Amino acid sequence: MKTLATAKELREAIGNVKKTGQLLGFVPTMGALHSGHLSLVEECKKTCAICVVSIFVNPTQFNDKSDLKNYPRMPEQDLKKLEDAQVDFVFFPSEKEMYPEEDTRVFHFGVLETVMEGLHRPGHFNGVAQIVSKLFDIVQPDKAFFGEKDFQQLAIIKKMVKMLDLNVEVVPCATIREDDGLAMSSRNLLLTPENRKNAPRIRQLLLQAVERQHQATVQEVEKETVTALDAIENFKTDYFEIVHSDTLQPVTSWDEKGPKTACVAVYAGKIRLIDNIRFL
Repeated sequence: MKTLATAKELREAIGNVKKTGQLLGFVPTMGALHSGHLSLVEECKKTCAICVVSIFVNPTQFNDKSDLKNYPRMPEQDLKKLEDAQVDFVFFPSEKEMYPEEDTRVFHFGVLETVMEGLHRPGHFNGVAQIVSKLFDIVQPDKAFFGEKDFQQLAIIKKMVKMLDLNVEVVPCATIREDDGLAMSSRNLLLTPENRKNAPRIRQLLLQAVERQHQATVQEVEKETVTALDAIENFKTDYFEIVHSDTLQPVTSWDEKGPKTACVAVYAGKIRLIDNIRFL
């Protein structure tokens, strides 16, 4: 495994590999790696001869400075995990390397960015698009792997790839969960013991919402779920919405055609957790 800190070094290292015509896969991360991240690496290695992982906590996607400051960072542990996973290249740049000057690009994603995360975290997806487009330009991957836990982010990145006409396949990967059902997230490390104990209720209430689709209206299911989430001690719902899986627009009736997904963001104390579930 080679760890590289500059785009120039990475491009040179990857360039030698790309000449062989082998598929190159890419897993972008913000570090504090857990089994969810490593599952993306596993999926990458199944179809790609070369696996590149980046570790970079991107400041432009944080609309809360305290969230950026408190985001967990554990580089030595991360590198050990990636070495054990037999990753080929790790790109570990500094903020100055990624942003030698301010990135003033503004991306417009239409209705995809006006709901849920886009509505509650202004500027977040513009920051995501800035960093992912930069990383794609440096790595030039054939495939890039993203977890479905970040459901809206996945839709945004797919849209960005189309907008910029990039030659990269975005590969969605299933959400990996703890034994008690909580979606794996680097932010789980920041939960208090009591909030961590209660956090699996999020998944339980998502499953309950799916069961209720034949017994109650969309609006009733949304209201019931929010009420139940807010009843958990120290928990406060940011949003719970049932949306069309492709457009992310709100579902108003179960009779509406197409796949549907329930998406949720909840504050467990000061830590914001997200999750989603598809309706069958």
